[in-house]
Amino acid sequence: MVGFRPHHVVLIRVWTVLLLLLGSASAFVEELDDTFMETKGADDIWLIKFYAPWCSLCKQLDPIWYQIGSELKSLGSPVNVGKSDATVSKGLAKEFRVRGYPAILMLKKDVKYNYAGPRTKDGIMDFANRVGGPLVRSLSSLQLFQHAMSRHDVMFVYVGATSPLRGNYTSAAEDLIVHSYFFSASRDVLPKAVSLSSLPAVVLFKDGTYFTFNKEHDGDLKSWMNRERFPNYSKIDSYTLYAMGESGKLVALAMVEQSPCEESLRYKSLVERVAADYSEIYSRNFHFGFMEGSDYVNGLVMGEVTVPSFIVLNLAIDGFFLPPGAIETEQHLLDFLNGVLDGSIQCQGGNGVHQRIQRFIYDIKVTLMPVFSQAPLLGCFLVGFPLTLAAIFCYVCCKAPPAMSDDDSITLLAPSLRHRKKLADKKSD
Repeated sequence: MVGFRPHHVVLIRVWTVLLLLLGSASAFVEELDDTFMETKGADDIWLIKFYAPWCSLCKQLDPIWYQIGSELKSLGSPVNVGKSDATVSKGLAKEFRVRGYPAILMLKKDVKYNYAGPRTKDGIMDFANRVGGPLVRSLSSLQLFQHAMSRHDVMFVYVGATSPLRGNYTSAAEDLIVHSYFFSASRDVLPKAVSLSSLPAVVLFKDGTYFTFNKEHDGDLKSWMNRERFPNYSKIDSYTLYAMGESGKLVALAMVEQSPCEESLRYKSLVERVAADYSEIYSRNFHFGFMEGSDYVNGLVMGEVTVPSFIVLNLAIDGFFLPPGAIETEQHLLDFLNGVLDGSIQCQGGNGVHQRIQRFIYDIKVTLMPVFSQAPLLGCFLVGFPLTLAAIFCYVCCKAPPAMSDDDSITLLAPSLRHRKKLADKKSD
């Protein structure tokens, strides 16, 4: 009998530990079925992942999901973690309006919140802690305020006693809690440098400064909060970019390489400087940031975006603006932004019927090109099979027998029936 070598024993022990850890982590994630809505507690808070067995992204998320379940439990969080096979528990998936996989949602007191951020542990944990906690968190001291400021790039604070404004603030927080943190405080909790002309007030802290909501100037409170919930300048990924489209602002982007070269760093620095120095002029119309790589924007413009470069996106209509020339200086970038605002630079793209057809064709081409390059026969099958079915369908439709006239239908009758038909016609004459 062949004995185990020392390194074999070590490997077995490592795998045993890993399996035990995975098993203990999965114990904190409950499998949910269609009976969930009937058996859950009225005050339960659930973080749920809907998946399909064949979904590769769902399988990639599994280890992260088990870590989240274990960590939330160890922190004493009130959030329960579950998962549900949407192909089996179809009633539960319908209840939560699941459209794709993996779908991540939270249920809190019968209110459903959809998570649309990156599928990372930090992103999902932040979402769970934000939505699972109090809707509006109280700051009772200057130390708590400073601690909150150190943790959040953007935070809204209601200052003052109970009022109609407080009601509007809470109502807006119910819808926007999936994106931002909301706090309340008395006036003496805020730093003395924060000047408020009157109370109550809603104050936004971001970018090292603060802004006070003014109904006459800013309009609806919720709309203002939705517009201003992003830093003025930040690194932007596809999830953030999609969310920015809901704010109504344009997005001024420096498209840079993932491993920034000197030119990419210059582009980033230029956008950041304009965002900071001209905030009062452009912050009402633009979000500023940089994006590494161009894959997401390529799909929007239906072409290859040069990197590094500048682009302004109008995500409300899937439109974009390109600078008319090279941008070498700060003034060139300012002229570009002013041209976008005054209409002298034309918006390209859009979401009209023609553009949608073009984008559909572009997406098919981008999807099939790697297939053709790596497996030509499979690519030909994927293209040829649907076309063949379509051709057969058209042929069958074209060769369908013509509709019969009354005379043709008489000829098909049995002789006795034709005789009766003739007698009936004579009587009617």
